[in-house]
Amino acid sequence: MTETIPGLFLSLPEVLVLLGAVALLVARWLPPAARRPGTVAAGAVLLPSAIVLGIVGIRWQMLPVLAGAAVASAFSLPPLLRRRTGRPARRARWWLALPGSLACAGLIATGPVAAWAFPVPVFPEPTGDFAIGTRVVQWTDPLRPESFTADPDDRRTVVVQLWYPAQKSPASVPRAQYLGRTKDEARTVSEALADGVGLPGFLVDGVPRARSRAVVDAPVAGDGERLPVVLFSPGSGGVRTQNTAWAEELASHGYLVAALDHPYDSAVVVLADGRTIRATTASTGDRDRDEELAAGWTAVRAADLGFVLTQLERLDRGESADPLTGRLDTGRAAVTGHSLGGAAALQAARKDRRFDAVVDLDGYPHGPTTPALQQPTLALTQEITAGTDPRYLPRLTEALEHSTATSYRLAVPGAGHLTFMDGPLYLPPVPSIVGTLGRTESPRVVAAATLAFLDATLRGRPGDPADTLRAYGTVSSSRARGTATPTP
Repeated sequence: MTETIPGLFLSLPEVLVLLGAVALLVARWLPPAARRPGTVAAGAVLLPSAIVLGIVGIRWQMLPVLAGAAVASAFSLPPLLRRRTGRPARRARWWLALPGSLACAGLIATGPVAAWAFPVPVFPEPTGDFAIGTRVVQWTDPLRPESFTADPDDRRTVVVQLWYPAQKSPASVPRAQYLGRTKDEARTVSEALADGVGLPGFLVDGVPRARSRAVVDAPVAGDGERLPVVLFSPGSGGVRTQNTAWAEELASHGYLVAALDHPYDSAVVVLADGRTIRATTASTGDRDRDEELAAGWTAVRAADLGFVLTQLERLDRGESADPLTGRLDTGRAAVTGHSLGGAAALQAARKDRRFDAVVDLDGYPHGPTTPALQQPTLALTQEITAGTDPRYLPRLTEALEHSTATSYRLAVPGAGHLTFMDGPLYLPPVPSIVGTLGRTESPRVVAAATLAFLDATLRGRPGDPADTLRAYGTVSSSRARGTATPTP
């Protein structure tokens, strides 16, 4: 009953409240014979729907609608009440009522506009052959001290969410909570993400209400095929779920996606025992110092990625009973990331030859560019403009060309930095924030380009990936160290 209606970005009770408020406002201007039944009908729709919202939780977007309805009722109800008591019904003259009605209309219109700007995200239906399962695991590396704390006995712990091809579940089975395992965790994460970008938490109160397309602990798809593995590191202050639409699309095409939370770097990490670890990383404003810090954070993330690949190898070997045992092809593994996570993916690939391919989603390459990358690499970037950090493209070009394998840079027209994660699904469609591709096209383009590259590098699909990537933007390929070939 509270599921968001795609396109309207409102749930059914919210739509009914909106319609009731509009009807109440219009009733004031109906002919005398229709005015009373119109007002009664509007109230009959508005009041029960508002009660339902009070029970399930009212989003802030509905508050101006309810305020507009309350003001409208001040014009509509008194004449009806006077008529019931036998007193002559009197209405305010039209030239007095018109400004109030226009103010009510403005308040009521604010609701759907705000719901459109800050909606409950609706995740796209994956296009692959498989349904999707998901679950969260937590692993501690006994060999690696936690560098963010002073406790010598503290060991590095990561929280990882897995998405995988699954058997189809009945439509009645609830889909996975977005942003967390529970509603409380989702609210904690949502508030931390909003705080990280300086937004009041209430503006994105719809995000914790969202459900993805995956089913928690769904049985693994039973065709017996071994699944290529894709590891993902989020952006600075990001979280493991920030690319859920992207991960679900890959999983529907037969990939196992493992996305990491990096404690003390991700906005907030909720551990299995309920402890909450908030980000402690922060820039200083000094360019050289910030680059040094970012290189250090990138190195920690790269080590996290290598550790998680080791854990997935152990899981596949059956060192602990698990439905994915014997189903993971860790010999075909890609390492990916967004923003700072993209830099971590590049560093992880340099340090760990077990990774066979790299995808950098608009990430500035922090840290050393040596040793040379030996894995094919795809860098998806927004269009380079006069406002782009002038260090970005030369640094990225250096990282890609200093490679013994073919690499590609795909500049996506209309993309912004947050195009490469779930942001377009729930943030205002402001070009400087999420680009101009829109809520439907943004996740489609990013996932389709990633799939084209991974299918070629991990699954051996014949042909040059650049031929497919051209459909999504301008491609530059580096086929030998120091040689770049533009592919318009």
